[in-house]
Amino acid sequence: MSWASSGADQVGEAERQFTICNACRYCEGHCAVFPAMEMRRAFSAGDLGYLANLCHDCRACYHHCQYAPPHEFSVNLPRVLSRLRTETYAQCAWPRAFGAAFRDNGMVTALALTFALVIFVLGTVALVEGRVLFGAHGGPGAFYAVIPHGVMVWLFGAAFLYALIALGVGYLRFRRLTGDTGGVLRGAARAGHDAARLTYLEGGGSGTALAGCPYPGEAPGTARRTFHHLTAGGFALCFAATCVATLHHYGLGWVAPYSFYSLPVVLGTLGGIGLIVGPAGLLALNARARAAARAEPESGPEDPERASLDTGFALLLILTSITGLALLLWRDTAAMGMLLAVHLGVVMALFVTLPYGKFVHGIYRFAALQRYAREQAAAPDGPDSKTE
Repeated sequence: MSWASSGADQVGEAERQFTICNACRYCEGHCAVFPAMEMRRAFSAGDLGYLANLCHDCRACYHHCQYAPPHEFSVNLPRVLSRLRTETYAQCAWPRAFGAAFRDNGMVTALALTFALVIFVLGTVALVEGRVLFGAHGGPGAFYAVIPHGVMVWLFGAAFLYALIALGVGYLRFRRLTGDTGGVLRGAARAGHDAARLTYLEGGGSGTALAGCPYPGEAPGTARRTFHHLTAGGFALCFAATCVATLHHYGLGWVAPYSFYSLPVVLGTLGGIGLIVGPAGLLALNARARAAARAEPESGPEDPERASLDTGFALLLILTSITGLALLLWRDTAAMGMLLAVHLGVVMALFVTLPYGKFVHGIYRFAALQRYAREQAAAPDGPDSKTE
């Protein structure tokens, strides 16, 4: 079954609303979605999947729309595009059977976390002698006295490789699903710039009357953009800490755990703080949006179906950071063994759920931004300047 068939209701509704928007064009300066929309007179299912993932869900278009509910046209792009995005996530998942994980992500995340924790905690308790597990260890190789280095490398190497393959296949499937035939590298620089800068969470561009993202209310602000930057920056710092630690271990022969002032620990600590503050801030904004939605459950911009998708990934990031920082603080105590097992269990759950949670929105949004960059470069008037 094609994704257009499985998501026929959302595809049809999105086409109806975009047809109205294309006639109105009041919101053309809000973000990248509307200039991309204006380049089309008709919308295929692939076009709609592309536009849905180009949307950053700032909701300015909803608050400024004269045809939003309760108007009889009932234009509510944030909600219909949110549902269409989730449908593209499910259709592009690899293996395909795991696509259902996006529709019930909270339960999937909880099961993955529980399973990983059970494996690591019970496995560690069963295989490691009590005097080793609950003993205090210090100096190089202390972690590996509890769980051998080779075991960690094979387990997490396999999980990371699986996540990379699943995300890579998903990226290619997304391009095929949306009909994107452009070069894989063309537009990457512009897309990387806009993704890193979060250009389209500016609510129309800095220095304009719409500056700032209105989410979760009507007043524009920078909170959502700031929390996204903290989350992405924290993730990048933690990844950098892992890369530097790998270089230390294999290139320089320096064995973990490292000192509090070493580069891997400093990067990991800063990243961990970012991965607590950023996701916690986003969860708080999500809670405010859902609270407001209860007053208008049928007509507001909030999509209640996406709650578990947002929450599951954010909570895993927070748990990963908290358990990692706890391990850092108490690594020289008798609690180190159990803290290590719990932290590794949480990290494993994060790895295996990356291709089936909110993380994929970054991959598909990057692909949509690439296509938008190519389209704008090929436009008769050159790159669009209204959304800068």
